[in-house]
Amino acid sequence: MAKSAARTKPNKPYPDFPLFPHATGRWAKKIRGKFHYFGKWDAPDAALQKYLDEKDALHAGRTPRSKSDGLTLRDLCNRFLTAKQLLVESGDIVELTFIGYFKNCERVIANFGKGLTVEDLTAENFAEVRSKLAKKFSPSTLATEIRNTKVLFKWGFDSGLLKAPPRYGQSFRMPSGKVMRQARQANGPRMFEADALRSLLAASDVSMRAMILLAINCGYGQSDIANLPVGAVDLETRWAEFPRPKTGIERRCPLWLETVAAIRLAVESRPHTDKPENKDLVFIARGGERWVQISDSEKRTWKDSTGKKFGKLLNRLDLKRMGLNFYAIRHTFETIGGESKDQVAVNAIMGHVDNSMAGVYRERISDERLIAVTDTVHQWLFGN
Repeated sequence: MAKSAARTKPNKPYPDFPLFPHATGRWAKKIRGKFHYFGKWDAPDAALQKYLDEKDALHAGRTPRSKSDGLTLRDLCNRFLTAKQLLVESGDIVELTFIGYFKNCERVIANFGKGLTVEDLTAENFAEVRSKLAKKFSPSTLATEIRNTKVLFKWGFDSGLLKAPPRYGQSFRMPSGKVMRQARQANGPRMFEADALRSLLAASDVSMRAMILLAINCGYGQSDIANLPVGAVDLETRWAEFPRPKTGIERRCPLWLETVAAIRLAVESRPHTDKPENKDLVFIARGGERWVQISDSEKRTWKDSTGKKFGKLLNRLDLKRMGLNFYAIRHTFETIGGESKDQVAVNAIMGHVDNSMAGVYRERISDERLIAVTDTVHQWLFGN
């Protein structure tokens, strides 16, 4: 009996389809000089998916693992983020910290490959990813990215999901001190001079003027200001007592007369809000929202209206340059406050963690010391 005629090879489903119909009746691709097969002609979609799942390993010269073989990076990230979300809900970490982890996990999956198992990671993988990140990010952002990536894998090991941490090799390291210093020097000091701040205050509207004064008076950042409740500010005694949202460390700060007057106007001119959680805030943005908040809960997008509005003000006054933003006012307070020669009092107002033995034993700091710090900054800014 004659053999049945060979089947006619099908055309590719579309021109850019990465596989070709092999004579064996399967979709195939030649990778690193060798043919690999991904499924029958009559199931091109399944073949394509198999290729996409295995291509990273095949192009790297590795044997693809099945999905049940080992912990994938995606699985590790999902479990890590679930654990961190529980810490947000319990108040152990703030939402902004979680967003940093979330974005880092997104980049880890994108750079290494979602289907890659942790066991398959090599020092070469980490070296390639670091090189890619170094071209995209500043040295300080690169350092944060490397630190968060190592936090992810350490969590996996500590949680018993990994038998051992991955071997990072010699290349996956923080930028050197020299590189960090050169970057800072290239950007210039991350602080404002007194005349620039006075210009910003003069050109600001009611809410922004109060925000800038709180930032330079008390070293507050955008999140501090966005979450500041009216009850934390005593305008009669001129003191603000508000724990730092990021760390929960208590802070007490004497308020200048200029700051008190600006806060009064800001509170009086607040927009109406129907959101109960925002009604008692010193600052309320348009639509009754917070000035700093999550704008997309699924994508974890952080909306900083304070920083955006301040950036426009910098541009309008031709003060914009690398490193200068609203948070640079906090750097300015730290720098000028240090001229009081009482760093302990400066740290107390800033809400810095003091892990020294003296910090463990110190129970309080007198109001006179705190006032001396803010008086030093006031004299620098206003000359009186």
